[in-house]
Amino acid sequence: MLSGTLSVEALLEKISGETRAQIIQREIKDPLMIGIRTGGAWIAERLHQDLDIETPLGVLDISFYRDDFTQVGLNPKVQPSQLPCPVEGRHILLVDDVVMTGRTIRAALNELFDYGRPASVMLITLLDLQRRELPIQADVVGGTLALGPDQSIKLSGPDPLTLTIRQRD
Repeated sequence: MLSGTLSVEALLEKISGETRAQIIQREIKDPLMIGIRTGGAWIAERLHQDLDIETPLGVLDISFYRDDFTQVGLNPKVQPSQLPCPVEGRHILLVDDVVMTGRTIRAALNELFDYGRPASVMLITLLDLQRRELPIQADVVGGTLALGPDQSIKLSGPDPLTLTIRQRD
């Protein structure tokens, strides 16, 4: 079992290079990058800068789109989503910090499609925890990690960004 801190900088460097390669391969011009609040937005800020994307960065707060909303209630830090332009017909770079079950990404896609129909959505994540409940797969992944049932992962930031693996009590 792993414990300790992972190198966020190395993971960011990897996803930055792979994202750049995917944009070139897919011949995407002027993508719209959107980070999922909170950790995905922090990662997206760094990628947006590294990739020199001209369109301003968007941020999604998927709180109202979660399928467990009625069970967990309203997050006291809910903030509005901020999309700098319409998503209709745009190539979207959707960024999250960790993909685990796929439910957060499903919620993000539901919200995105409420704003319009994108031309494509490329999913970018720092870590894949490989515990899928839904058939969702990232296009760009910094790394994969198998956590034990007594472990959790925490992204702290935004400056500096740190990933810590913790043992649950």
